Amino acid sequence: MKRILIVDDDKDLSFIISEMLESYGYDVVCAESCDEAFQLLSAEKFSLILLDINLPDGTGFDVCSELRRVSSVPVIFASARTSETDRINGFDIGGDDYLPKPYSMKELLSRVNALFRRAYGFGETEKILRFGSVTVNVTARSVTRNGAPVSLSLREFDLLAYLCEHKNNAIQKEKLLSEVWGAFSEVEPSTLAVHIRWLREKLEDDPANPQFIKTVYKVGYMLEVKE
Repeated sequence: MKRILIVDDDKDLSFIISEMLESYGYDVVCAESCDEAFQLLSAEKFSLILLDINLPDGTGFDVCSELRRVSSVPVIFASARTSETDRINGFDIGGDDYLPKPYSMKELLSRVNALFRRAYGFGETEKILRFGSVTVNVTARSVTRNGAPVSLSLREFDLLAYLCEHKNNAIQKEKLLSEVWGAFSEVEPSTLAVHIRWLREKLEDDPANPQFIKTVYKVGYMLEVKE
């Protein structure tokens, strides 16, 4: 079960987070107050809770304290309250992670994935692929080049990970669009081409003459890795 409860009174933010997490296979439910969170927690089971601190009828600290009486479900505090005192308090009452607002969707997804791995053992065996000076850790969603971290957007990484998992195979553009953006996505092929260009600019020594991320004429693209 990969079910997440978001407790935050910012409806717009909760919606954006829900859309992103659901696109990565998580089932998401939202609550806007302590009372609503308690009702949901008493009626349903969740795998992880993303918990704001400032809520209309109390605090996320109250929710976590009560929750820890009966459950060890992982909790990530996500809050604009970033003082050392608040962070320490969050951990002392049973929080597993503390994410300061504002945060990027990329960092949030990374924290969620990491906590799921620690708590439930998802993805214990790391998938790592190296080509040239690039190392891609598919499990940890990290990329380095010449030992230095490479910053990729969520979609850039998803595209790269798919190419890594199907290395040395020519993949049709339609297949990449379906698998990376979703079967019902209305993304244009030009968007795929742009993301391929961005990956080449970040990972290839000569993006105009790529050594690894190859265009396969009349088919699509391929990550060529010599064994």
